[in-house]
Amino acid sequence: MINIEDSIFNVLKTCLSRYEQDFLPLHAPIFQGNEWAYVKECIDTTWVSSVGKFVDRFEQDISDFTHVKHTVATVNGTAALHMCLHVAGVQAGEEVLTPALTFVATTNSISYCQAIPHFVDSNQHTLGVDAKKLADYLADITEIKQGVCYNKHTQRPIRALIIMHVFGHPVELDEILAICQKYNITLIEDAAEALGSYYKGQHVGHHGLLSTLSFNGNKVITTGGGGAILTNDTKLAQRVKHLTTTAKVPHSWEFNHDEVAYNYRLPNINAALGCAQLEQLDDFLVKKRQLADTYQHAFKDIKGVSCIIEPKNTKSNYWLNALCLDSNNLMLRDKILKITNEQGIMTRPIWTLQNKLPMYKECPSMSLDTALLLEKCIINIPSSVM
Repeated sequence: MINIEDSIFNVLKTCLSRYEQDFLPLHAPIFQGNEWAYVKECIDTTWVSSVGKFVDRFEQDISDFTHVKHTVATVNGTAALHMCLHVAGVQAGEEVLTPALTFVATTNSISYCQAIPHFVDSNQHTLGVDAKKLADYLADITEIKQGVCYNKHTQRPIRALIIMHVFGHPVELDEILAICQKYNITLIEDAAEALGSYYKGQHVGHHGLLSTLSFNGNKVITTGGGGAILTNDTKLAQRVKHLTTTAKVPHSWEFNHDEVAYNYRLPNINAALGCAQLEQLDDFLVKKRQLADTYQHAFKDIKGVSCIIEPKNTKSNYWLNALCLDSNNLMLRDKILKITNEQGIMTRPIWTLQNKLPMYKECPSMSLDTALLLEKCIINIPSSVM
């Protein structure tokens, strides 16, 4: 009788057989459009830095795709998150709620503001913040004083909540926004992995006061490095653009800066790559959904493991496909990772919970039962567009 680890390897091998590669990465970029022509134009014209037509076009194209009014392109998604917290008014010593189950950039951006991460649990179906658990938790540990939400145990203000759309699967945005409004907490969407994902027919990024995207080399589209801040608030967009451009006061030749700020703008040469990638995004999303469907069909009869699928009322971009081991097979996770990687199929576990990292282990946290389970059971599998 074949064991589950061999069954998983065999299914992956069959599903990925059309990719004629010795090693199948988790998510590799694909360049088959106008990337070279646009990048070459930057080189030929010498417009390679943070000013140029491709930066403006890229920002407009992102807004057109997501229908969020304003986009400000940044050097990476982490810088975008830092800037969101900064303009949202997060101060040193305040707390920011964030999932324990997230990539470290989410948590680091809080630390850049000298604020304190406060970890919350995840939902087993969305993989993101669990709205009901969060509501119950805040009802128990907070109090409102003069319109500000305070942690009764630490007496620190809770200023914001960062939610993350894990692997492109949107969280319960309506419910979470209602909680934030009740407690006067600013909602920020970390949509780094969610370009092309929709919640109740609307692209993610509209519920948060500000939202972010990432265009790292492993994302749905890439600018090499890069990120973006999205907002429907015109004044905030202007503020973000000013601060990410070293707070330089516009002038034909003078270098005047009116406050301490950041050199966070995306270079034109990177934006050129992004413009070419965006031209192919619809096709990328179709192919990613086809691969997700292939996996779901292939794994439906394998006992002990299941594919993680898009939550109700959402349409996921399926940035990274993921398997979930049932409770009886958790001990096999590392063995499966070893077998697949040794045989040229890259797999990986989900991130180590943030409260386990040495720099964050003393931070406040609610009970993380679901996040702990997800940490043990999830395996990411190859999800490139080919």
